[in-house]
Amino acid sequence: MAITDPREIIDKSGMTTAQVAVVVITVLLNAMDGFDILSIAFASPGIRAEWNLGPTGLGTVLSMELIGMAIGSVFLGGVADKVGRRPTLFGCLIVMALGMLGATTASSPVQLSIWRIFTGLGIGGMLSATNAVVGEFTNTKRRALSISLMVIGYPLGGGFGGLYASKLIGAYGWRSVFYFGATATILLLPAIYFLVPESVHWLARKQPADALNRINASLRRLGHSAIAALPVIQSEDRKKSISDIFSPALISTTVIVTLSYFLHIVTFYFLLKWTPTIVANMKFPPPEAGRVLAMANFGGAAGGLVFGLLTSRIGLKPLTIVILAFNAAAVAIFGRVPADLATLTMLGMIVGFFGNAAVSGLYSIVAYGFPTHVRATGTGFVIGVGRGGAVLSPILAGFLFDSGAGLPTVAMIMGIGSLLAAGVLLFLKVGGNQPALSGQKKPKFAA
Repeated sequence: MAITDPREIIDKSGMTTAQVAVVVITVLLNAMDGFDILSIAFASPGIRAEWNLGPTGLGTVLSMELIGMAIGSVFLGGVADKVGRRPTLFGCLIVMALGMLGATTASSPVQLSIWRIFTGLGIGGMLSATNAVVGEFTNTKRRALSISLMVIGYPLGGGFGGLYASKLIGAYGWRSVFYFGATATILLLPAIYFLVPESVHWLARKQPADALNRINASLRRLGHSAIAALPVIQSEDRKKSISDIFSPALISTTVIVTLSYFLHIVTFYFLLKWTPTIVANMKFPPPEAGRVLAMANFGGAAGGLVFGLLTSRIGLKPLTIVILAFNAAAVAIFGRVPADLATLTMLGMIVGFFGNAAVSGLYSIVAYGFPTHVRATGTGFVIGVGRGGAVLSPILAGFLFDSGAGLPTVAMIMGIGSLLAAGVLLFLKVGGNQPALSGQKKPKFAA
């Protein structure tokens, strides 16, 4: 029997070259997010020296784009569910590029903080939209793996960007990192225009003006056959809104995943933001400090890839819980590392491996846990509120350092976040429409 619902065509058909291209673009978009977010960490030794900032002051500056990201994730995720995935991606990229360019003009910590908040708005919206795009442009069989591949774009952007940024900073100063980031962001606009159509899932659920022609245009661009008529939307489905993430059916998923993400991000962003400064304080030159962070991000890319491969054998929930616990231990061990560059690099890669694998797990749980009409909204809420942990993380670490705590104590305290996140995730209920979370084969995507 022929499939007539366009969403089922995407879910049940094999992945086409055009769909793989969309996944690759989301990897690049997330790589740009990774570079944008970590650019301030790469530049932190130079920023600290130029304005003579103490640990608390530097930690505050390092957190500013995360405030913008939290706001952007919550509000722009809702925009993506209302106006579509494609225009949201365009708008967020433009905001990111302008913010990166603006950072190059900063003449004080306050000005730099304002531009980083602005940049964070675009990054937050981008994170919400890309997770929804991957979930809606891939078939059921390859969805979890594709989400993990999208997530590893973040550490790849930080890793390769970090290696290049270290050279730029050494030759041209810390502002050069932001010039590079703005240029790379602008270059991604044509890729979205030519290769990413509007989401078939979103069009079929929303059914805006000329929906049938737009759905068929998207299907053809993705290499699939057109449909003859729009799928029927039941009256109860038409009443659904983005506020449904707080409905009785979804509230437990929203609260548990958001809290777990928040707690893990407190741990995750500790080393992402403080590694260059920690290494520089051990009397290594700033370029070497940047390389340690870059290699930690390559470890994160490996972690995301391994996680994606394991999801075909182990359920998302138990796998994510175990990895969160390993990450807590790895961060505590990193805090006791001697001032040896090779050892720092190795342990940094291990921390990156487990930290980003856990992020892949939480992103995948979000994609499977929220239906189409609130997928970007749910993702945005989880990321937005969760990124409060990212805002808190460098500030908390700076406060602990200022209070006289040594690196071993600070790392142990900061690592507790991932351990608590694992405990919270134990309470996530796995429903019948979420077999991928518990480990059953052939996961069905909640739509």
